[in-house]
Amino acid sequence: MYKLYSMQRSGNSYKVRLALSLLNMPYHAIEIDILRGESRTPEFLAKNPSGQVPLLEVAEGRYLAESNAILWFVANGTALSPESHIERAEALQWMFFEQHALEPNIGAAYFWVALVKGGRDLQTHALEDWMERGYAALQVMENHLKGHDYFAASRLTLADIALYGYTHVANHCDYDLSTFPAIRTWLRRVEQAPGFVSMDWRPAEVDDGASIAASV
Repeated sequence: MYKLYSMQRSGNSYKVRLALSLLNMPYHAIEIDILRGESRTPEFLAKNPSGQVPLLEVAEGRYLAESNAILWFVANGTALSPESHIERAEALQWMFFEQHALEPNIGAAYFWVALVKGGRDLQTHALEDWMERGYAALQVMENHLKGHDYFAASRLTLADIALYGYTHVANHCDYDLSTFPAIRTWLRRVEQAPGFVSMDWRPAEVDDGASIAASV
């Protein structure tokens, strides 16, 4: 069984949990609170030198980092991974877009505004840039969704999961989605998929990362 090190309110971590749920894949969840430094301990850094979550233990002592790489690994050979060469490339195109246009802006704004106490005051000037670039990314998505139900292969794929992770919490960090009707419709469409779970959903058993580190 996979071991997934993730943080409950991390959009990148949520993407992986959502994919595993949609695929009905069992996994062992280990909560890592990056705000308390649990991803910077020597024990965790030995697993992932970048000190980030999510992190998937795919076999004994073998770890895979980076959310979108993990998505491709767990979804290989499933309906979430497009079969044709061009459709896979299109899914990857949107997943690269998510990591260079959406996550660095909406993801950063969400982290500092919604998760870090006093973060808004600490990042006042950066927030202005994040908002401008984040809105630009949302407009690109809106324009695509005006003529498509999904982002690739005309069905739910990893591209949608990757983009959903931070788009669905944009309203928690000052973004107004009222002018993006196609995005709002797409969000509801993703949420209607069999096996969908919200960011707040937790597996029945979740180990605490701090207690695990202390016992090593």
